[in-house]
Amino acid sequence: MTDIEDPTAEVAGLVLAAGGGRRLGGRPKALLEHRGRPLVEHAVGVLRAAGVGRIHVVLGARAEEVRERADLGDCVLIDNPRWAEGMGSSLRAGLAALARTDARAALVFLVDQPGIGPAAVARVLRAYDGENALVSAAYDGTRGHPVLFGAAHWAGIAAAATGDRGARAYLKAHEEAVRLVECADVARPYDIDTEADLSHLE
Repeated sequence: MTDIEDPTAEVAGLVLAAGGGRRLGGRPKALLEHRGRPLVEHAVGVLRAAGVGRIHVVLGARAEEVRERADLGDCVLIDNPRWAEGMGSSLRAGLAALARTDARAALVFLVDQPGIGPAAVARVLRAYDGENALVSAAYDGTRGHPVLFGAAHWAGIAAAATGDRGARAYLKAHEEAVRLVECADVARPYDIDTEADLSHLE
């Protein structure tokens, strides 16, 4: 199958992995171990297994250590020096980098959701239908991650992404245009935010 025949070849994965793990005693989430490897490496593997051909990873806290410890293969690594401002700054940095490529959509995946595997990502990926796409995984009807943004929305999302809000405000303002893809049967959308959440890691 050629890229022309496969529209999902226009979609780039964007892993947000810059956080410092403030509620985890300052342990960056990217470096938490899951199945014997750093969590960021697991996230990249999920996207690859789902069929995402090119992946960008936004790093921040202890970025050099992440580079040394995680095998991220041919991923494009993006440093976000403003990572401490929250997820919004990482989303802006990632979209700015993708805007310099020929990608027409970004599939955004959070590093701290290991309960979301390739099956859910593949469903969201398959819903891509061009640069006006706005797609979100849903869990029992409630919007969650991953999310897919066509390039037509990148500037608006970047403008609205502040603090830890990411794309939430933009998606709420464009709720009628968002295509929800139910994933509750194949994924669990918990976050690794606190010490108690570490029990989810293997």
